[in-house]
Amino acid sequence: MKLNVYDTAAAAGQAAAEAAAGILRDAIREKGHAVFVAATGNSQVDFLKHLAAAPGIEWGRATMFHLDEYIGIPADHPASFRRYLRERFLDRVPVGTAHFVAGDAPDLAAELARLNGLIGRTAVDVAFIGIGENGHIAFNDPPADFATETPFIVVDLDEACRRQQVGEGWFSSMAAVPRQAVSMSVRQILRAARIVCTVPDARKAQAVKTAVEGEIGPLAPASILRTHADCRMFLDRAAAALLSR
Repeated sequence: MKLNVYDTAAAAGQAAAEAAAGILRDAIREKGHAVFVAATGNSQVDFLKHLAAAPGIEWGRATMFHLDEYIGIPADHPASFRRYLRERFLDRVPVGTAHFVAGDAPDLAAELARLNGLIGRTAVDVAFIGIGENGHIAFNDPPADFATETPFIVVDLDEACRRQQVGEGWFSSMAAVPRQAVSMSVRQILRAARIVCTVPDARKAQAVKTAVEGEIGPLAPASILRTHADCRMFLDRAAAALLSR
């Protein structure tokens, strides 16, 4: 894992976007196409803004997979990650193909089978992710499943994760936050050839310290990123404040 620390969240987001844009441009130039995974949440706002503005990306040659989505909320819900990605990214860039997670699908098993069939046939060039306050990646809360090879799975959301969603303003109360989500699995995230992980904010400092310096294991889901051959983490100084190096 390579750490990159910047003075502000905006600077970290911009630097992450520049790295991400380079990966996408290289993939399109070398293979004619790029496949990426996109995350959501407050940590991705600056990153996606700068990525959408990056020059020289032939977006029509790109395919996006959506990282996770709550079960049971519609695509127009204020907290829907589909809505987030449309408003903050896809309305700005003409991505050729976008595969969304329909967490409100009438037949959730069929939706999972559809997604797993699609991504199971696809080599992912880069995953753009963050880390939650509880150390999760995607919605793989602790203790995360490090073993399953299934690409998209149903997960239970722990209290810390649900509390973060209220604290960030996505829901009005804990009672309003869904208790389950569809999430890309840990093993599937690690299948991406490269990972760009953007983690700003002092709220994430303990999670960052545990991920970077703690024991690798399911109780610290983001710690598994240290096993990946090409993972770059972009932090602001607040998020990096507890690191010993």
